[in-house]
Amino acid sequence: MELFDDSFFTQEKPPHLIPLAERVRATSLERYFGQSHIVGKDGLVTKMIDNETMVSIIFWGPPGTGKTTLAKIIAKKSDSHFYSINAVSSSVKELRTIINSSKDLTANGKRVILFIDEIHRFNKAQQDALLNAVENGTITLIGATTENPSFEVNSALLSRSKVLVLKSLSNEDLKNILENAIKNDTILSKLGIKFDKDVEEILISTSSGDARKLLNTLEICVKMAEKNGVVFIDKQIIAQAIQTSARYDKKGEAHYDTISAFIKSIRGSDPDAAIYYLARMLHAGEDVKFIARRLIILASEDIGNASPNGLVLANSCFDAVHKIGMPEARIILAQCTTYLASQPKSNASYEAINRAMSIVEKTGDLDIPLHLRNAPTKLMKDLNYGKDYKYAHSYRDNFIQDSFLPKEIEKEIFYKPSENGQEKRIKERLELLWKGKKRYDK
Repeated sequence: MELFDDSFFTQEKPPHLIPLAERVRATSLERYFGQSHIVGKDGLVTKMIDNETMVSIIFWGPPGTGKTTLAKIIAKKSDSHFYSINAVSSSVKELRTIINSSKDLTANGKRVILFIDEIHRFNKAQQDALLNAVENGTITLIGATTENPSFEVNSALLSRSKVLVLKSLSNEDLKNILENAIKNDTILSKLGIKFDKDVEEILISTSSGDARKLLNTLEICVKMAEKNGVVFIDKQIIAQAIQTSARYDKKGEAHYDTISAFIKSIRGSDPDAAIYYLARMLHAGEDVKFIARRLIILASEDIGNASPNGLVLANSCFDAVHKIGMPEARIILAQCTTYLASQPKSNASYEAINRAMSIVEKTGDLDIPLHLRNAPTKLMKDLNYGKDYKYAHSYRDNFIQDSFLPKEIEKEIFYKPSENGQEKRIKERLELLWKGKKRYDK
């Protein structure tokens, strides 16, 4: 558990024992790079600090985007007492100790901020223990998560918090962070650091919007290349440094590479490869609920109506994994993985919603045809709302060819069923129903 005091941003250890990413952590919004949508002039965080109106916040975003740094800056700027814990290693008992201490502080007029990293790893009991303290103002909660809070944070706690999305850092943001580290860090600023042609761009691009990864790789490069106070980083050094920092961790590149290989193996109908990458993730301690959520998404995106039971099984898999946990959850994940990998594939539903979203963005809210509109009042009926609507069940086979799309796009075909699995029969049925009016050829 970490407490805020006057040494909160200072470095009590010798600088060489502190990681570069920690040494150059921003201590003010002026030195904070990225997330201009929330820390810019009109950003919510800026307004909260300026107006001294703190609310509980959930920061949701990829690793290395500044969630922890921003929480510490808010605490400092608001002159708050700051507790920092990690959801993985904290208990309900520890939470209650913090809350009891916070009651004394707030009674003496001191605001308390409790920062919880990886808040998505809290179980229901831990989250419930926070509710009263958040609601009555004993603490202001700032949570950080890389996972969708709507899945992992219970609705009661979520309704008492403001979710702010942090974006992956742009290359310009990363360049600024890199230059700031080289210029202002207590160690790097004393070295003559130079890059070979294109190496700086390679360092930035391979960091994938993650400031921590950028700084960790830079630190490795410096240690490998430093000779008598001079550092020249060439392509060989950067390649070795990237390889060194590529160990699997749940916030690193290997995390995303492995889940990518897992998903692509299922999409490619190779259950053997898929089960191998599943085993690698489980061996590395990956969150089983994260894997289960990705299987749900894949079941719709890559299998869809070619095998609709895939989504049913994936959803059941998530529920079971949530209830059972490891180590038995591995068996449930294995069953779902092998089933989905073995099923016929279709991305027709995925493509359909993408096409429809694109049309909506281009055309805006087109008028809904009058015969499809709801007419609960006499005035609406007088305006022809619902007039000439043809009730499908009044016709043979419970179907009648009618016009349902707005006139401007009435010829658009969004859903184009594939020839795979059950979707082939769906396509045949739609072709029969809409013969002469719609074509479902790819």
